[in-house]
Amino acid sequence: MTATSRSTLPAILARTLAVFLCLGLASCGYNNIPTLEEQAKAKWAEVQNNYQRRADLIPNLVATVQGYAKQEKDVLTAVVEARAKATQVKIDVSQLSDPEKLKQFQDAQSQLSGALGRLLAISENYPDLKSNQNFLALQSQLEGTENRIAVARRDYIEAVRAYNTELKTFPGVLWAMTAFRANKPMAEFTAGEAAQTPPAVKF
Repeated sequence: MTATSRSTLPAILARTLAVFLCLGLASCGYNNIPTLEEQAKAKWAEVQNNYQRRADLIPNLVATVQGYAKQEKDVLTAVVEARAKATQVKIDVSQLSDPEKLKQFQDAQSQLSGALGRLLAISENYPDLKSNQNFLALQSQLEGTENRIAVARRDYIEAVRAYNTELKTFPGVLWAMTAFRANKPMAEFTAGEAAQTPPAVKF
């Protein structure tokens, strides 16, 4: 064996060891935590997009109802105020591990949902409004958006469950205690007590 071949042998061994080390890390779950975290963040972005879509529909809906039901001032004002509050409560991905922040966001969106429910309920008292094409189109878009919100929330809850489970189970728990010590469990949406019963509509 020549001196040159003897000197390249350690380099070849080092490269081979590096390849096996990379393969070992990939197969032992090292990438699971960051992958699941990014998936949960992407699902959260989808939740926010759908809530924003709903907020964007509300001014047109309020304006349409106002044209037919000016006397329902309290209901219209409640919707506008609830929308303003809901759009002010923001959560960025760095706050997803804070259950209190998520609860504030959820409470603001729930108040808006309740106000919207009352707004749509008053249409029953106005046959002309119920048959207005603009109102019907907005109502349909709003219903579709509510369905998208439900799906986006479900997907976020599932992504958070997978991420949180990875932080607590083997081998993820080992990586969570070493390489990913800064990673905290993410907060999930919870069904409040009010969600168990339909809101009372009073005029």
